[in-house]
Amino acid sequence: MRSEPGDSLTPGAAEPADATDPALETVRPGQPTPGRAARAGPGADEALADPGAVGRRQRHELWMRRALEVAVTGPDDATPDADDVPVGAVLYGPDGAELAIGRNERELTGDPTAHAEVLALRRAAHRLGRWRLDDCTLVVTLEPCTMCAGAIALARVSTVVFGAWEPKTGAVGSLWDVLRDRRVTHRPEVYGGVLEHESAALLRAFFR
Repeated sequence: MRSEPGDSLTPGAAEPADATDPALETVRPGQPTPGRAARAGPGADEALADPGAVGRRQRHELWMRRALEVAVTGPDDATPDADDVPVGAVLYGPDGAELAIGRNERELTGDPTAHAEVLALRRAAHRLGRWRLDDCTLVVTLEPCTMCAGAIALARVSTVVFGAWEPKTGAVGSLWDVLRDRRVTHRPEVYGGVLEHESAALLRAFFR
């Protein structure tokens, strides 16, 4: 299934489409498509709005590299605990500005809810002074779990980009598909498998 020509992440924004968008490669058989009905990312027929501009896939990869950096280094105000699984998350505003970052801090803080995604959402909400994170994009190196998927939906995040799939606990297509369940009132667009190999390699190195 294809999106309508001219669709973009932010309604009304002029944005170059990308014929090799990862969303077309990672929507699995039987799954709901990202966001609106019949949408699975841009198609080859959409061409490029500006051949010199950065397309969606290139931007997602750039943002994912930032999330990978956060997974390794952690936030500036905390030293990563060696026992925390290296997962990084970055929340971007509608204009592409970085709003907040998060890295797993369960071991560091003793908080069972201190997943990278939840921390990034909390910090962004605090910075903006509101819980609604409309038109924001959350980029995370690992497929969110059920807790994080629920928090993402409740925060009204518009787009989720993740790296490695998590077959054991993933709730965005692997074990469950919370964010694209047609029964859920808020369904963000989802792009999975962005820099999947780099994200998976980081986790494999940790668990060796």
